[in-house]
Amino acid sequence: MTGERVTGERVTGERVTGEPTRFAASDLFDLTGKVALVTGGSRGLGLEMVRAFATAGADVVIASRKQDVCEAAAKEVRDLGRRALPVAAHVGHWEDLGRLADAAYEAFGTVDVLVNNAGMSPVAPSSSDTSEELFDKVIGVNFKGPFRLASLIGRRMAEGDGGSIINVSSSGALMPQPRFGPYAGAKAALNALTTVFALEYGPKVRVNTISAGPFLTDISKAWPEEKRQSTRSALGRPGRPEEIVSTALYLASDASSYTTGALIRVDGGLY
Repeated sequence: MTGERVTGERVTGERVTGEPTRFAASDLFDLTGKVALVTGGSRGLGLEMVRAFATAGADVVIASRKQDVCEAAAKEVRDLGRRALPVAAHVGHWEDLGRLADAAYEAFGTVDVLVNNAGMSPVAPSSSDTSEELFDKVIGVNFKGPFRLASLIGRRMAEGDGGSIINVSSSGALMPQPRFGPYAGAKAALNALTTVFALEYGPKVRVNTISAGPFLTDISKAWPEEKRQSTRSALGRPGRPEEIVSTALYLASDASSYTTGALIRVDGGLY
């Protein structure tokens, strides 16, 4: 997975020494011929990444719990001239993930980019009042699901032509707060999982984490207006959903060919 270098007026895929070189940015971020699978890809940050990958040339597998919203996102991808496969799947259900992985490979023959984006962060009344059902659901969606899907697809990537796995975590894992214990723990475990899989599936597979701060996605509609307007971050505001795109494209593409096992904070300087 190496980007082309531009030297003078010629383009070459080999390293050139003894003369100035620069990367052709348009080639580095190009995903033409690639297949990306995005969980939680029907809305919020996931949908922004789906749109970005398709615009960069990738075909996209869109996974979410509801088929109709997956179909709507798939239509956007097809309108951009790319192929799309909508798959209704619950990432907290072990058997759904095997079915999702099989559907992606049956349709496209490969998965080059996997984004474990689906997540949930319900507020518990207190730690002692957290039900077993709520605990299991939060751990299932935020940790068990990414573990299972990355295991299934990472192994196939390692046995094939390689690829990139992107785990979408949260600043909540770095700045845990009361009433979010299961969520913070699950995301911290996801951060650790990035290192595990980077070592297990390298050198052909790169595995990285995006540690996302507060973004103005659908979930933010339930926030107090003050939180929607400002945060305690260095930038002083929540992120716009489209502001996740540049980091996602970097990690998905050849631009990050020497980046693996990394945690990249996209949180406006919150942490």
